[in-house]
Amino acid sequence: MVGAGRNVRPILDRGTVKAVPSGQIGDAKASSERARMIIQQKTMVRLVAVSLLLLLGCSRKPSANPAMNLETQFQQMMTGAVLVGHSTLDNKEGLSSEERYSIDRVTKLSGDVWMFQARMNLSGHEIPIPIPVTIKWAGDTPVITLTDLSIPGMGTYTARVVLYRNRYAGTWTGTSHGGELFGSIVHDK
Repeated sequence: MVGAGRNVRPILDRGTVKAVPSGQIGDAKASSERARMIIQQKTMVRLVAVSLLLLLGCSRKPSANPAMNLETQFQQMMTGAVLVGHSTLDNKEGLSSEERYSIDRVTKLSGDVWMFQARMNLSGHEIPIPIPVTIKWAGDTPVITLTDLSIPGMGTYTARVVLYRNRYAGTWTGTSHGGELFGSIVHDK
């Protein structure tokens, strides 16, 4: 070091080399040691905080029956809902006028079978219609599954309708016709 005498020694302090008189080397080492310990303590506190957050997140007990949560969410989504959308007819261009299917409530009967208490507008009159529907699950997504279901006064229908995040889409067939349907699941408040 330029200008450094015998009583001056170089030490490393925060990444730079400084000339420190020999008598102060002990003080500089102690100061450097304290800084290193403070950094270690801060690092340890951060490590403990992150570990606690991870443990809290992992220790959350999952539901005893995950399907029960999906079924509850499904029931809440469909009870008091109106499916508002359009449909198509095979071999015919364009969309239907707006269609509305009101669902007063949905209750699970047993297994995959649910009862939809629906209302349909027939010739200007709202008619309550209980419709037993099979619900299959594609992961977390309910799929309405009807196969040759006879609805009195309306006909026999087959359908597969996916319900997800307040939207629906699917296919349907009647005795002599079919098409697609899609739209929104709306809750009047």
